[in-house]
Amino acid sequence: MQWMIYGANGYTGQLIAQEAKTRGLTPILAGRSNAVAELAQQLGFEHRRFDLQDRDAVDAGLDGIGLVLHCAGPFSATAAPMLEGCLAAGAHYLDITGEIDVFAHCHAQHARACERGIVVLPGAGFDVVPTDCLAAMLKRELPAATHLVLAFEAGGGPSPGTAKTSVEGLGKGGRVRIDGEVRRVPLAWKTRSFVRDGQARTAMTIPWGDVYTAHVSTGIANVEVYMAVAPATIARVRRLRLLGPLLDTSLVQWFLKRGIARSVRGPSDEKRAGTVTHVWGEVRDAGGADTLREIQRHLVVPNGYTLTASASLGIVEHLLRGTDAAGYHTPSQLMGAEYVLSLPGVTLAEDA
Repeated sequence: MQWMIYGANGYTGQLIAQEAKTRGLTPILAGRSNAVAELAQQLGFEHRRFDLQDRDAVDAGLDGIGLVLHCAGPFSATAAPMLEGCLAAGAHYLDITGEIDVFAHCHAQHARACERGIVVLPGAGFDVVPTDCLAAMLKRELPAATHLVLAFEAGGGPSPGTAKTSVEGLGKGGRVRIDGEVRRVPLAWKTRSFVRDGQARTAMTIPWGDVYTAHVSTGIANVEVYMAVAPATIARVRRLRLLGPLLDTSLVQWFLKRGIARSVRGPSDEKRAGTVTHVWGEVRDAGGADTLREIQRHLVVPNGYTLTASASLGIVEHLLRGTDAAGYHTPSQLMGAEYVLSLPGVTLAEDA
């Protein structure tokens, strides 16, 4: 099966392409700029160049392709046209998004994907493989769980694409799942702490992809996702509430993204190698005070970008071997709850 990494010249796309080379895989690299040709030449891969805004070009670019690992964000703009191209081509669709609306859009195409015999799996990287698998493991331990909390503390800093996606989300506020429904809440709606190395780490709610996907994977109706940050960061985010809808205006978005383009480069190889990410999960049931049960687990995983490369390519390799599991899937649905534990550098912490 011929397969493609689209957006291979971006920060994360390059990491995935380089890891594919190490694994002996032979993807076709693709993107909309000449930079993808230079990277393909360096790695010894074929390449194609096409713009996702040109439907005819997408159809031509996906000719003969059986699987796409889509890495070109912001996925709010790029996921839908690439997914349409994959549906037309009969190609499996994977991406590395963490955007709630993208998960919802992909899920809505489940019946079409089944008809075409393809897998549609957004969130094949750090967003949302470790958290999704941890949620599925916790649900298995407490089948009656009604509330799920997930959290993470990431080191190393963001890539340009991740930073821009975060800026896009500011104008939409926070989101959580309450009684089965995804609901909008203020930025940094709730705060709490999680324990790492014996120390409490403050955290705030964020609109992470698991607000959508964890419910699909587990059926748990109440889901909150937190990110560990300094108390001063929480205070700054809460002050942004005063700007309200202004955060979503094109002028403010342009200004913030221009600053990111000038200053954010993504973590270096040394920074990625020297940082890890902590992932916490917690479930509880709806019993009374005398019967309430709660289970907590804590994963330690590599830097998020390193994990994205290994997790996404593991799913690629699984699909290249063949599958009958057509339709929309979360990572734990397709690969199993234990998948994250099979990835290099992932351990279940003893303090859970």
